Amino acid sequence: MQIEIHSGRIEEAQADAVMVNVFQDPGALGGATGAIDRALKGLIHQAIEEGDFKGKVGETAVFYTQGALAAPRVIVVGIGTQAEFGLDAVRRAAAAGAKRAQDMGVRHVATVTQGAGAGLLDPTSAAQAVVEGTLLATYRFDDYKSGARPKSALDKLTLVEIDNLKMEAERKGAYIGQAIAEGAKLARDLVNQPPNYLTPAKFAEAAMAVAADRPGLTVKVLEKVQMAELGMGALLGVAQGSSEPPKFIILEHGPTDEPPVVIVGKGITFDTGGISIKPAMRMELMKGDMAGAAAVLGAMQVASDLNLPLHVVGLIAATENMPSGNAIKPADVLKAMNGKTIEIISTDAEGRLVLADALSYAQTLTPPPQAMVDLATLTGAIFVALGRSAAGLFSNNDRVAEQLFQAGEETGERVWRLPLFPEYREVIDSDVADMRNSAATQPAPAGAGVGAIFIQEFVGNFPWAHLDVASMTYHTASHPLGPKGATGYGVRLLTQFLRHWQPLEEKD
Repeated sequence: MQIEIHSGRIEEAQADAVMVNVFQDPGALGGATGAIDRALKGLIHQAIEEGDFKGKVGETAVFYTQGALAAPRVIVVGIGTQAEFGLDAVRRAAAAGAKRAQDMGVRHVATVTQGAGAGLLDPTSAAQAVVEGTLLATYRFDDYKSGARPKSALDKLTLVEIDNLKMEAERKGAYIGQAIAEGAKLARDLVNQPPNYLTPAKFAEAAMAVAADRPGLTVKVLEKVQMAELGMGALLGVAQGSSEPPKFIILEHGPTDEPPVVIVGKGITFDTGGISIKPAMRMELMKGDMAGAAAVLGAMQVASDLNLPLHVVGLIAATENMPSGNAIKPADVLKAMNGKTIEIISTDAEGRLVLADALSYAQTLTPPPQAMVDLATLTGAIFVALGRSAAGLFSNNDRVAEQLFQAGEETGERVWRLPLFPEYREVIDSDVADMRNSAATQPAPAGAGVGAIFIQEFVGNFPWAHLDVASMTYHTASHPLGPKGATGYGVRLLTQFLRHWQPLEEKD
C-alpha cells in the first residue's frame, strides 16, 4: 500500500473517500470532523442526534458528499469515550474505517491522524497506530484461490495534517507503523500457508529471503547433521518421525559485540501429535503450530527495517511432528543439548522439546544473552485460563515480565503473567530420566504452568520469559484487525518490547 503524508485540510483532500472520527461522548463537533460536518450541512451531527451513530470504537457510517467536498464519500469512525481513549482505540478505529472502505471498493482514503488533535496523543504514535490499523485490517490471503478475485484492495492511504509542525513526526510514525504491519503480515502469510507448501525447508527459505533484502540482517541455517553434532537430541527426536528434514534457523541483527536479546520461536510446521495422535476434528489448524516462529521472523524483519540499535538474535526450531515407524514413542528417553534427559510421556508435548534445545543453544552465544523470550503455541490449557484475551506470560525475572506486559498494553497484544509454582515441577518428575515431558495423567491441572516449568529447566540462570500464545494466533472468524485466519500475534508485541528494551543492569 502506498502511504503518504499531506499538508492541508481534510475537506480539500483529493481521494475516493475521506475519514474523520467522533468520540462516543463528543459534545460539539470540532476540528476536522466539525469542518466536514459543516460542509455536509450538519448530516454527521444529525446522525448522532438521532442515535444512528454513537461513536463506539470500530463503529462506522458513510455519507455521500454530492459535490460538497473534493471526495465523493466521507467515512466517519467511532473512537470510543474520551476517558478510555488511547492508541489501541486509534488502531481499531482506523482498521474499521479502512475495512469499510475496502468493502466498498474504495482504492484511496485520506484521513486525519486520529488522536493527534483533540485526542492529545503524540503525533508519531498516533500516525503509527493509524497505519498499523489500516494495513492489518485490509490484509488478505488468497494465494490459492482461482477464478475471480474480490473487489479491488485499498491501495493508497493519505494522512492529512493541517499543522505543519506535526508533519515530520507523523511521517516518522507512518514509516514505523508500515514496517511493523508488514512484519505482522509476513507472520500471517506464514501461518496461513498450507503445510505442504510451508515445510521446514520452505520456512528456512522464507528466512533467507527476508535476510537477502536486508544487509543488516544475517541468517544461518543448521542442518540435521549439525544439530546432531551439537547434541540437539530433543529437537531431533521430534523430527525423526517426519520425512521432512528439520531446520534450525539463526537470525542476527545489530551490534554483534554486545550481549543480545534472544527471541525464540516454536516452529512446528504441522503437528499431528505424533504417536499420541490428535483427534481428526480441527487438526487442520495445526498448520499454525509454527506461529511463534512466524512471529520471531516477522519481528526480526521489523528490527532490521527500523534499524533498532540493539543486538537481537532470533532462533527458530522448525520441524514437523508426524507418526511413523521412525517416530518417538511414549516411554522413549531423549537427551537435550544441555545434557538433561527427558522421558517421553506424550509425543504431542513436542513444542517444549524443540524449545529445550533452542534455549540451550541460546546460552552458547558469544557474548551471552541479556535475556531470552520464547513464543510458542504450547498448550490448549492457556485458552481455558485466559481465552482469547491475552497470551500467558511466565518468567523468572520481574523486569523482563514488566517490559513484556507494558509492550502488550501499548500494542493491544496483551499478555497476563501466570505463576511458576515449584509444585508444578513435581508433576514432571520421572523414575527413569531427569524429567518427563508432560504429566503422567491427563488432563493435568495447570497444564500451561507445567509446560512452562519444563521449559524453565533449559534456561539456566539467564533472565527468561515464556509466552504461551496458543489461543491468540488464529481466529476462526473475522476480528477487528483482520479477517478470519492468522492474526500475526507477537510481531507487534516483540517489536515494542525490543524498541523500548531497558537493559536489566541499568535499572535498580
